[in-house]
This record gives sequence, C-alpha cells and structure tokens, in this order.
Amino acid sequence: MSGDARGVETRGAAAGTEAEGGRSAGAATVTEAERAVEPVATPSPPEDRAGETGRSVREAVRGAPKAGEPEPQLAGRAVPGPQAPDAVRVQVPDPVFDVRDLSLWYGDKQALNGITMQIPERRITAFIGPSGCGKSTLIRCLNRLNDLIPGVTIEGEVTFEGDSLLGPQVDVNHLRKRIGMVFQKSNPFPKSIWENVAYGCKLQGITRRSELDEIIERSLRSAALWDEVKDRLDESALSLSGGQQQRLCIARTIAIEPEVILLDEPCSALDPIATAKIEELMQDLKNDYTQVIVTHNMQQASRVSDYTAFLYLGELIELDETDQIFLKPHKKQTEDYITGRFG
Repeated sequence: MSGDARGVETRGAAAGTEAEGGRSAGAATVTEAERAVEPVATPSPPEDRAGETGRSVREAVRGAPKAGEPEPQLAGRAVPGPQAPDAVRVQVPDPVFDVRDLSLWYGDKQALNGITMQIPERRITAFIGPSGCGKSTLIRCLNRLNDLIPGVTIEGEVTFEGDSLLGPQVDVNHLRKRIGMVFQKSNPFPKSIWENVAYGCKLQGITRRSELDEIIERSLRSAALWDEVKDRLDESALSLSGGQQQRLCIARTIAIEPEVILLDEPCSALDPIATAKIEELMQDLKNDYTQVIVTHNMQQASRVSDYTAFLYLGELIELDETDQIFLKPHKKQTEDYITGRFG
C-alpha cells in the first residue's frame, strides 16, 4: 500500500473513532477512489402533505402522470390543475348553462377542480358521485348560493344563456328568481299553505288577492298538491307530511316562474311513495323547466334524468346521456361506481 493510501486510511480511522465511538476504519470509511465513482445519496426533503394528497387524488382519477409530463404543484392553497384530459363530455343540445374550468375552495380546501361541462335546456340533468365529490357545491354555483358561505374562492366561468353568473355586476336576487332551488330537507315557512306559496310573489310586488289565488292554484296543481290541500289552504304548512312539504316547496319555487329548478337531493328523506310522486312531478315539469338534480340514488338518476354527470374527488369524470352512463360508460371509474365497487 502506498504512503498516500495509508494516509487516507489513517485519517478515515481517526474520523470514525471521533464520530462513532470506536467503530473500525474498515466498516465506517471508504477510500477517496471509491468516493469518486459512487454517487452520494442525498435525502429528499419530506414532501408537503398537500402535494401528497393532490398527487393521490390525481392518480386515482387520471392515472399516474406520463413520463416527462409536469405535474401541477399544490403548495399551501391548492392550485387548480387542468381538467382531467381523459374526461368524457358529450356536446349537449341547446345548452343553457356553460361551465368552464370551474374551481372552488372553502378556505384552503379545494372542493372543485377544473369542471367544464354544459347543461341542456328543458331536460333533467343528474349529478351523481360519492359523498364529498362536489355535487352539491357544483349545483350551488349555478345560482350563487355559495356566496353565502364565508371564505369561498371561485375561479373559472359559469354562464347562463350566454351571460356570466359570477361577475360583480350580476343582480343575485334577480338571478335566484330565474334559477330556483329546492333543498334536501323541506323548509316550509311557519305560515299557512297559502302564505307559503304566495310569499315570493308578494316580494315581487303582486298583492291583488285574485291574482295571488290564481297563481297559488296553478302552482299547487303543477306540484301535484292541489287536490290534497285545496280545502285546507289556511292551515299551517308544518301540518303536512314530509312528501307534501317537499311538493309545497316545489310549488313555492315555481310560483315565481323560474326558468330553472335546482334540486339538491330532494327525496333523500322521503319514503318510496313520496319519492315516486316527486319523480313523476319532475317529468311533468320537464316541458316547462330546465332541472338539475343532485342524488345519491343511482336508480333515481337512471329513472328521471336525460343526462348524467359523474363527479369524483371534485372533478368531472364523465357526462353523457343517462342510458349511455348506466349501460355502457366510457370510463372505468364510472363503471366501478355505478356497479358498487366503491362509493
């Protein structure tokens, strides 16, 4: 062994003794020649938790990124990545809503990511997907109800009949007259049946009793409720059954003659008979109103809707005609969900 090599080994042994309390030089050191050809492994910094979550979400929906494809970075507040490149979206006839690259956050939590879709006029469109996938958040974007929630941030564009819904110049009260909402839990006012249906009309300045009577009868007939309550219009709306209360809320919505009715799980708390009446009512209303329904009941979506959108983890996976979605979906994730493999 040369003098230089012996010097290297001696220095390595001394360093090993100081650093590790007596470990032998042969076990703890390598020669300078070995250092020159052996790459030094540098430990990676611990990955940001948001980035880890974002990657797992994207891989679950889109598959792992292709080699060389940059991955959207999620640091701090999530940054919206592009719409899933392989999402399936059909061109719908007579679109009344046009949603473009819509993303939404509740504080730092991202609920929608790059949603792009259209909703057709005077048809029923159903949003399906597991809990927490963004269905209710998306439907509430269509009449700006998310504005009422503190800390909400929205990016992207939503248009209704060609006009932007998200601009500061939009008259939100007028918008909600045109786009009515029926909620998951029926919410009749603690007033008479007559006063419940007349409430919105009075806010619009309609005060003549004869005109209000006509509107109330027409609305209750449209909601398939007139024959059940025509002799008890002065009774409290809270005395009605759950199914009747939900139909009363629909009558109250259509009394102001909206163009669109949004229904956020309207049958989730109803029995099968009441559910069937609501579904029959939706079919009757289809000739006059555009309807969008959020439902966890896939059988209901298949029965009542013309188009179905499947959402998963805040992203649109597939939008197609309902028969296509349930009989021959394009995406495996859609097939796995509707066949009960997850959700």
